[in-house]
Amino acid sequence: MNFELLFQLLLNGLIVGTLYGVVAMCFVLIYKSTQIVNFAQGEFLLIGAWVCYAFLVEMHMPFWMGFLFTLLFMMAFGVILQMVVLRPMIGEPIISVIMVTIGLSIFFQAATKWIFGATTATYPQVFETRSLNVLGMQIETAYIMSFVISLFIMAGFYWFFKYSKLGLAMRATAFDQQVAQSLGISVKTVFAMSWAISALVSGVAGIVIGMVNGVSSALSVIGIKVFPAVILGGLDSIVGAVVGGVIIGLLENTAEFVDGQYLHWGNLFSIAPFYVLIIILCIKPYGLFGTKDIERV
Repeated sequence: MNFELLFQLLLNGLIVGTLYGVVAMCFVLIYKSTQIVNFAQGEFLLIGAWVCYAFLVEMHMPFWMGFLFTLLFMMAFGVILQMVVLRPMIGEPIISVIMVTIGLSIFFQAATKWIFGATTATYPQVFETRSLNVLGMQIETAYIMSFVISLFIMAGFYWFFKYSKLGLAMRATAFDQQVAQSLGISVKTVFAMSWAISALVSGVAGIVIGMVNGVSSALSVIGIKVFPAVILGGLDSIVGAVVGGVIIGLLENTAEFVDGQYLHWGNLFSIAPFYVLIIILCIKPYGLFGTKDIERV
């Protein structure tokens, strides 16, 4: 057994898994606040990556400035999207709102291809050193940056929901919208901020992945790949999203090792998370940390 390759893949899986966990938290944030599963989450990554690319390449901004402007753009984008498209859907059946997010996914895919083209674009060199030696392994500098940023985002989520007034308002709204409104909480503001934070964090993830793999429409597939992590951890659990993301990241890379060394199927890396998704839905449909919904019939 090639233990060096296995260790390299597990280390990559841990780094990518934390990134999956961050994107999964965005799924959970929107679901907890609005009871909506956002199927356009992957397109948020794609838009963030393309916007940052435009700032860096078309407007020749330094990376730090383009990065900050992208974050501001994504926050504004999330708020406007919620106000213009999703706020009029309040009170409508959940399936109607979900279909709207699927329509947004298709629209954003087409719009980004029309504006930026269908070919893969490469970010300019951001770091002087493209990879760093970690425990004898060569790791992309962008991945190391993503790991650090992911940890900061997770810590920020914890502080935000635990201590900030808006975070507490979001928790109250997620628990019961009518009770939260009776306590003077603006549910509309909570909805808008949840979409803004989700868009911002997804934009960060899109930038990091785009720096490593380039920017193309394939980037939006991350939204579908993260969905098994959300289900595994529990659709309404922030902690579950992080744990599920790390597990899926490690599982993907372990599957790649087993497939490359022994099975030689060629696609186990892509399909392994969805096998896990099916198994979890059969055994523990609420996920590892999800809340059981008990209804009287």
